[in-house]
Amino acid sequence: MISFFSKKYFLKDLLEDFVDIHNHILPGIDDGAKTVEEALNLINELNDLGVTEFIPTPHIMQDFYPNTDETIGNAYQQLLKNLKTNPLGSIPINPAAEYMLDNNFEKLLENKNLFTLKKNYVLVEMSYFQPPINLENLIFKIKTKGYLPVLAHPERYSFYHNKIEYYKKLKQLGCFFQLNLLSLGEHYGKSVQKTANYLINENLIDFVATDTHNETHIKKLSSLSLSKNQIKFLPNLIDNTKNTFSVT
Repeated sequence: MISFFSKKYFLKDLLEDFVDIHNHILPGIDDGAKTVEEALNLINELNDLGVTEFIPTPHIMQDFYPNTDETIGNAYQQLLKNLKTNPLGSIPINPAAEYMLDNNFEKLLENKNLFTLKKNYVLVEMSYFQPPINLENLIFKIKTKGYLPVLAHPERYSFYHNKIEYYKKLKQLGCFFQLNLLSLGEHYGKSVQKTANYLINENLIDFVATDTHNETHIKKLSSLSLSKNQIKFLPNLIDNTKNTFSVT
């Protein structure tokens, strides 16, 4: 429980029964957990923070992480096999993916062959250097195919930091926004933190997640203190994430 008499408010006090819809806990297939042992450690530590359901989202990125149904399925089965002897063996883990908006994604979209977060929600990301030239058309295509695009960590795309109103255009086009919880602090830099606070204050964020890749991320989440303004908005965002994506 949060003590409102305390001088500091901590993120970990809000994460009871949290559904983490963006993380990289599947072993050995992207820049997240490298081994099954590391994956199990991340799951245990996130569970200690309050996470009770996981949607792993390995990268599908044509030039770096060309994951497929097979590679994701194999990593998932390997994890489940080793979880059987773990006290958290019954915890819900339902894999999806984080799709880079590249040429490969357009091919997968055309075939309607996407790993979704739940139902028709699909997690997508952009390069940190520049958005796709055809971004608005891509969003339209995603929706035309019956999917709901969830843009991962919009606050981290620095090319929009000086075009802040464009975020509202993306929302109008039908994008949902998923904020990284570490963006509430200075983990990604002050500019990202400032943009995260703007998006929250403007009611543009729909969902939140950890985007955990390693133990360093979890340590920072564990000690992350929040402002009074963040405390005001976060409980609703956490509840909306749980209510939308929980399977229990």
